[in-house]
Amino acid sequence: MNKRTVAILSVLAVASLLIVFYSFSPSGYTLVETNTQEPPEHKSESPYFPSEINFADEPMPVDLYDIHEALERELIVNMNFHSSTIQYLKRSYRYFPTIEKILAENGVPDDFKYLSLIESDFMNKVSPKGATGFWQFMKDAAKDYGLEVSGEVDERYHLEKSTVAACKYLKNAYSQFGNWTMAAASYNMGAAGLSKQSKQQMNDNYYDLLLNEETMRYLYRIVAVKLILSNPESYGFHIPENERYKPIEYTEEKVNKPVDDWAVFAKDHGTNYKYLKFLNPWLRDTKLLNSAKKTYIVKIPKKG
Repeated sequence: MNKRTVAILSVLAVASLLIVFYSFSPSGYTLVETNTQEPPEHKSESPYFPSEINFADEPMPVDLYDIHEALERELIVNMNFHSSTIQYLKRSYRYFPTIEKILAENGVPDDFKYLSLIESDFMNKVSPKGATGFWQFMKDAAKDYGLEVSGEVDERYHLEKSTVAACKYLKNAYSQFGNWTMAAASYNMGAAGLSKQSKQQMNDNYYDLLLNEETMRYLYRIVAVKLILSNPESYGFHIPENERYKPIEYTEEKVNKPVDDWAVFAKDHGTNYKYLKFLNPWLRDTKLLNSAKKTYIVKIPKKG
């Protein structure tokens, strides 16, 4: 036995004696106390899945493992991305009533209001490619569906008019694909691109197609937001009535001639430039030449 081994055994022997010594108590020998508590439990739950899940009354086949997991992914993301989901909930109370009414008037399923929400977060965004407004219209597509886009007026920012334009697109897509699920997917990918993939893969079912990642996630994102906003308490969210963003009350003013200065116009109508532009974000300049003598409806916020 070499010297190093002897030294190690000596240290172990001394350690054993110390354990016995410090374990002695008036009641006899006991085990040395150690922390036997379990680590704090990390409370997490799988998302709640209703018995039936659909988009626009078209069933989502969540009994298939890949469909179930794809939807669960988006539910988990939105359940844990609180800063965005709370704002979705709050803004929805302001904007859903207007969108719901227009969808119903145009024969488009109510579920498409959630498509608008995931497109823009209800924030009049402009994408890196130039898609603009709640419904994220590109300039050429906006004009094709009847929206005015100019330096002074950009109706992609007009909630009511852009929603009507989106309805026109979706109804055309429904006529082309035969179901609302594919119509929604085409809103992300484009009707031509989706049609090409459908023909190439010899399949017209969104849930059976292999598409780019963004479009593959698109319907699941919409349905995840739908489930959470339809039943927020089941997913850990509670927005009291007094914390919801209410629709802003306004009156309407017809404008069919030039406006030299919208700030002056706002002051003359009992408001200010900031609130006027907030309610009318489609007004893109400080003035309106209106050489075509069109009639525009301008919202004037009510006082109080």
